[in-house]
Amino acid sequence: MMEDLIITADGPLGRIRLNRPKALHALTTAMCEGVLAALERWRDDDAIRCVVIDHAEGRGFCAGGDIRMLADSGAKDGAAARAFFHTEYRMNHRLFTYAKDTVAFMDGITMGGGVGISQPCRYRVATENTKLAMPETGIGLFPDVGGGWYLSRLPGRVGQYLALTGHRLDGAETLALGLATHFIPAAQVEEAKQAIVAAPQAIVAAPQAIDGALSALATDPGEAPLLAHREAIDRLFASDRLEEVFAALAADPSDFARETLATLRTKSPQTMKVSLKLLLDGRTMPTFEDEMRQEYAVGARVVQRHDFLEGVRAVIVDKDNAPRWNPATPEGVSDHVIDQIFAPLPEGEAWTAR
Repeated sequence: MMEDLIITADGPLGRIRLNRPKALHALTTAMCEGVLAALERWRDDDAIRCVVIDHAEGRGFCAGGDIRMLADSGAKDGAAARAFFHTEYRMNHRLFTYAKDTVAFMDGITMGGGVGISQPCRYRVATENTKLAMPETGIGLFPDVGGGWYLSRLPGRVGQYLALTGHRLDGAETLALGLATHFIPAAQVEEAKQAIVAAPQAIVAAPQAIDGALSALATDPGEAPLLAHREAIDRLFASDRLEEVFAALAADPSDFARETLATLRTKSPQTMKVSLKLLLDGRTMPTFEDEMRQEYAVGARVVQRHDFLEGVRAVIVDKDNAPRWNPATPEGVSDHVIDQIFAPLPEGEAWTAR
């Protein structure tokens, strides 16, 4: 495992580097366990004032989780998949509640699990290479790792649009939506990392030392193209019922609506409905721990359902990109099925933060 994760201390800086370049640094259970162990070790270590999470090499920060393993497990008893989710969500929650400053450098592909490991961080750096997305509905999953929490708190109905379509945000869009705190050109990312090596020593006297180090190198990324569609997104995705979203898109003559509807028709109707409910619930979820508990219950069930196994077959195994969803239409997914998926797990099976 340790070759997939490089954990070092650089003066007052704890560094966690994802190191699976051939898999775009996709997370495994062992990698999540390693991150948890490092965070626990540094929690009471006064020498470590800040934790930086980045990737060692390659074009992706983190492309997600180990989808093949999840599908293989889901086709059997699902135990390994549940173990992965349980550990990954503990890592997400630990980062969300971590007392020390945390910085994520999202320089490259940041999807699924990559969103989950970066969004809890206090500082989140985007670059011109950033491609941030939650594309899970395309493989019969849903935006987990806190997606119900983060996406539901975006302005207007942008979160619903991102959850259903899997749209890839560029660095400018990531910053504009608040999913990044800073935009730094990729050529200066290493300089930024070196700048914050010294910054933690000044935290006691100047709590904003790390922010200052990052802000000194931050630049204006220019316009965020997605914002030009804000009015249309808020109007077309206004409903929490998938059938009504489809109807609104079908009735709109714009190219944006036509292209968006074509995109949604390639996604799993079941997990699009799951996603809408996840964001509806997430908006008023009392704590992030509650969010993780619900997402774990949903994930434990969805990973063993037909659409996930079929989505992985179509997109990752056979690569024919022609999944046969069942049900094939939004109307075919009953409220009863969604209620079953969202039912709390029995005590003893539910997710816990420890």
